[in-house]
Amino acid sequence: MENIGKDLISILQYLLPGFLAAWVFYGLTSVPKPSQFERVVQALIFTLIIQAGVFLEKSAVAQMNSISPFCSWSTRAEVFCSIFTACFLGCLLAYFTNSDKLHKLARKVGLTKETSYPSEWFGTFLKNVTYVVLHLEDERRLYGWPIEWPSEPDKGHFVLEQASWLDGDREIALTGVNSIMVMARDVKWVEFMDKTWEVKNGEEST
Repeated sequence: MENIGKDLISILQYLLPGFLAAWVFYGLTSVPKPSQFERVVQALIFTLIIQAGVFLEKSAVAQMNSISPFCSWSTRAEVFCSIFTACFLGCLLAYFTNSDKLHKLARKVGLTKETSYPSEWFGTFLKNVTYVVLHLEDERRLYGWPIEWPSEPDKGHFVLEQASWLDGDREIALTGVNSIMVMARDVKWVEFMDKTWEVKNGEEST
């Protein structure tokens, strides 16, 4: 039993850089967290990438020391490089996931039709920066500028500024209201409006 405990601790220590990279990645994106088994597999993959990065860093230090000695490689330096590389990997993956740049290149060369966004819902809101109309379950319509929106269609809340109710062709402004919060599960669908506000602001500035 004692050996099993030591082996388990060794395995966890080995996977810690991968778990750190995953923690940074999920903290900076809206990608749903996978199951525990998938997290362990993911941490293992991340750890292998991090170890490769640390190996390159160690080789670079050795190469520089051969030219002009300035520091020695130690266990402390290896731990520091593992932490730095894990955080860098997590941030890099988050950047490519949130920007869709890697998948955009893959789509251009015909490797995939997918995006890096966690869902169509997330990607649509990210690409459409404009006023929206929320159609509620009770048939009411709410118009406004979204400053926050849920990452999933059935969880979280919308937060709208400059909000007003729409009654037919009539707009009823919510006077004295800075912003309004609406539960996502109360919304049937969302309309993304034409960017007429850009034209209006341009006319006002001239």
